[in-house]
Amino acid sequence: MNIIKLDAIDSTNNYLKKIILNEGITDYTIVTAKFQTEGKGQLGTKWESEHSKNLICSVYKKNINIKVQDQFVISALVSLALIKTLRKVNLSNIHIKWPNDIMSDNKKICGILIENIVKENYIKDAVIGIGLNVNQTIFNNLPNATSIKNLIGASCSKDEILKDLVKNLEYYFNKLDKSSINSIFEKYEDALFRINKPSTFKNSKGEVFSGYIKGVSRLGKLSVMLEDNLVESYDLKEISILN
Repeated sequence: MNIIKLDAIDSTNNYLKKIILNEGITDYTIVTAKFQTEGKGQLGTKWESEHSKNLICSVYKKNINIKVQDQFVISALVSLALIKTLRKVNLSNIHIKWPNDIMSDNKKICGILIENIVKENYIKDAVIGIGLNVNQTIFNNLPNATSIKNLIGASCSKDEILKDLVKNLEYYFNKLDKSSINSIFEKYEDALFRINKPSTFKNSKGEVFSGYIKGVSRLGKLSVMLEDNLVESYDLKEISILN
């Protein structure tokens, strides 16, 4: 496992993308940092983390070679790898809040940002950014955030968690072939936060409505059953889950 450890950086994803361009690096090369000045989340949001307390890393996965239309399966398998990792530290009640926030006891513990490298309509490689709250205990102005330490009452080794995470990423990427994509989606849906429960949503117009999460399509769209059993599909920019 090739690990590049940094003290502070703007973004581990940005750093990893730069060295991919400048030099040949091996599969599962990892960049970690004690602190990010410009940590990124989904749709341009910021990922904030206390210095040295959490696992901030980016993992380079090469030679994926799946069609662009199947790209959401990468998000699904990374989420499953994280769940498998967190179960080893005795976390319970772990779910995936669509598309790829990891929740424990109904609070966010981890965020994922995947940036794909595309060539001729195929995803060639990917940079997988992960921010996992490990030993931070206070989250100012983030009432829905939590950490491993808050949940189990003890500090954990970030290095040990990273080692398990990479092993689990390898496990799921090795399963990624045409016959296993459906299996990965089934496991992803089984772990979905609030699946088949009455939930509240907000659409891109700011309108709030109720429905039931029924699953996720191969394109990564969220299927929601509305009134009169009408099922609609939404992409990330069209809907957010409130509760």
